Amino acid sequence: MTSCLFTSINIGRLRLINRFVRSATHDYLADDQQGFIRPAQLELYRHLAEGEIGLIITGHAYVHPSGKASPRQIAVDDDRKIPGLARLAEAVHQSSRGSLVFMQISHAGRQTSPALCGQQPLAPSAVYDPVSRVLPRELTVEEIYQVIEWFVKAAGRARQAGFDGVQLHAGHGYLLSSFISPHTNRRLDDWGGSSENRSRIIREIIAGIRQTCGPEFPLIIKMNATDHLPGGLTLEEAANIAISLEQAGLQAIEISGGMNEAGLGSVWPGLRAEEEEGYFVPLAASIKKILKIPVIGLGGIRTYRVAEKLVASGQVDLISMSRPFINHPGLVKDFRTRHLEKSPCLSCNKCFNPRGISCRQK
Repeated sequence: MTSCLFTSINIGRLRLINRFVRSATHDYLADDQQGFIRPAQLELYRHLAEGEIGLIITGHAYVHPSGKASPRQIAVDDDRKIPGLARLAEAVHQSSRGSLVFMQISHAGRQTSPALCGQQPLAPSAVYDPVSRVLPRELTVEEIYQVIEWFVKAAGRARQAGFDGVQLHAGHGYLLSSFISPHTNRRLDDWGGSSENRSRIIREIIAGIRQTCGPEFPLIIKMNATDHLPGGLTLEEAANIAISLEQAGLQAIEISGGMNEAGLGSVWPGLRAEEEEGYFVPLAASIKKILKIPVIGLGGIRTYRVAEKLVASGQVDLISMSRPFINHPGLVKDFRTRHLEKSPCLSCNKCFNPRGISCRQK
């Protein structure tokens, strides 16, 4: 009998070959000056595709230089990046046994530094970030419309480069996340206050992408359901926002949580007991009850039977992992053939190396 993990599912018009997602993972492998794709990234994505992952999501690609979050980050900020990005999409499609690839598009907002982004970081409100020690500059209304245009044009470039879809990064305290969080969005105009106003920028981006890329171009989101911070985003508000985004045309949602200053981000170090795998799944399961689109669950999932149970029980539709695929890009294939029952990954987080991601266990 075929496991539910190896049944197909649709995201919009696209059919995925299985229920596994490689969650967006910054690889520190792009050209550091302008974010061009380099050969090492083509090799990385080729191996992921050979591993039979249903959906591969790239590391976050900045939509404008002011949104660069990290060294050696992918960029999708101008048309010169399209040829390199096309080679990355082609590496997946040529090497895969059915894998699809989405580009995650992002802006760092206040979670960067002037040295990285070349200016005073941008945010919905001028709320000091104690981790980066940055006081961001509040965006004007005119600049908010510029941000929307950056995201829309980035999605158009991804489509032109041959990506199967895009994911908006609205989690972990980055710019779109900071708009929907009441901790970081303290505006008194139409872009702040209620959860409807705070999420307006995302709905505007969705509408722009739909107009530019067509109504069938797959568009999903990674979104916090909690900031793990007093005064931050609550599950109730996140659920209301998710409903509004589904109505705006979103086709799947990946639920995460945390931000820098919470002291608890999205990638928790250390192994957990099987019953504690999927630490964001309870949040995702709550949101799944009110949505019709697929919901992607994540959070330290390592074990085949845990992943199978989470999907079979209807808590989530897809399973998203990152660190296990750094450890072993062929994990899904080995799950399918039952050569492995659990990822060897130790969740040590030493793989996130500014010289390029790589597993330190090997």
